[in-house]
Amino acid sequence: MIKFAFDTLLAAALLVILSPVIVFCMFLVRKGSPGPAIFRQTRVGRGEVPFTCYKLRTMQSSTANLPTHQVSSASVTPIGAFLRRSKLDELPQLINVLRGEMSFVGPRPCLPQQTELVEQRRARGVFAVRPGITGLAQIQDIDMSDPVRLATVDQRYVDNASFIGDIRIMISTVLGKGQGDHVQSEQVRSPNTDATGK
Repeated sequence: MIKFAFDTLLAAALLVILSPVIVFCMFLVRKGSPGPAIFRQTRVGRGEVPFTCYKLRTMQSSTANLPTHQVSSASVTPIGAFLRRSKLDELPQLINVLRGEMSFVGPRPCLPQQTELVEQRRARGVFAVRPGITGLAQIQDIDMSDPVRLATVDQRYVDNASFIGDIRIMISTVLGKGQGDHVQSEQVRSPNTDATGK
């Protein structure tokens, strides 16, 4: 209850404070390439309930809806590269937190078609908690291209979750630790694994 109240109050406050930043970033996205400023994608939430996750669009709108590690870096727009580096592309997920679909800290939400990761997380009880904007695996640079390792770290987070631990993860994220999923040319991936979309 403390975590949920903290998430709700902080998300509401940040949406008010950062709304000019979000609007300005949306303007830059639209100006930089044709297409919507907000990218919407179905993700797997707590209890394996699907929800719509929001992000600022960082790739060309014509990019195929593939796992990130299967997408060429050429698909990332110039402003998108900056948004991904700075993690500003995650700001619209404050709406998901306010709606109770996500938390500030938790396992990063995966796509329904990422069956191996879903199975690994299911076996480890990871879906007992809400997914997060950031998480233990993310600040350790473990992305969705390695489902077993990711689910193992996710389980460690779930088993040892604490309010103080969440604050530490949030501070590490704000300080720039962890870069999230990498597009194809940035890191060699196994062709049989999955990651997130745009």
